[in-house]
Amino acid sequence: MSLRLRTSARAIILDEDDRVLLCRFAFPHPAVPDGAQGVWAAPGGGIEPGEDGLSALRRELREETGLVTAGDPPHVWHQVVVAADHAPGFDGMVNDYFLIRTTHFEPQGEFTDDQLAAEHLAAFRWWRLAEIARYPGPDLFSPRDLATLLTDLLTSGIPADPVTLGM
Repeated sequence: MSLRLRTSARAIILDEDDRVLLCRFAFPHPAVPDGAQGVWAAPGGGIEPGEDGLSALRRELREETGLVTAGDPPHVWHQVVVAADHAPGFDGMVNDYFLIRTTHFEPQGEFTDDQLAAEHLAAFRWWRLAEIARYPGPDLFSPRDLATLLTDLLTSGIPADPVTLGM
């Protein structure tokens, strides 16, 4: 039996000061486990039928953040999560992460506030690595070891092959 996995493309967006742009998913989004109030994750989303990963990434970034990118960013991380409760109607999901360097900007995408709310996107925020590493709040990060992964990316540079991630 083959698994039905939802595929998505996400962007690790870093500004000139190495701050990373994350979006906050709030309940009842499937990425928000019981007990957490929200999850901070990389912008991006599902790949639609007939769409390739980079086209989906460009569309999602334009819709959510207003960032328009034309180049082919490097593929830095690959994540497979097999869990029936993680993506409704699927057995899990595949997230492919791409690195985008840009100048700092205020996220303002094509989506209205109502459309963002329908996607359970509650906020956008630029984070410093130290803020993520020391975050004491009730929210989680996705991937859970985001601080370690960002540290590796910033110190070692773009990997030759995408790094395989856990949850």
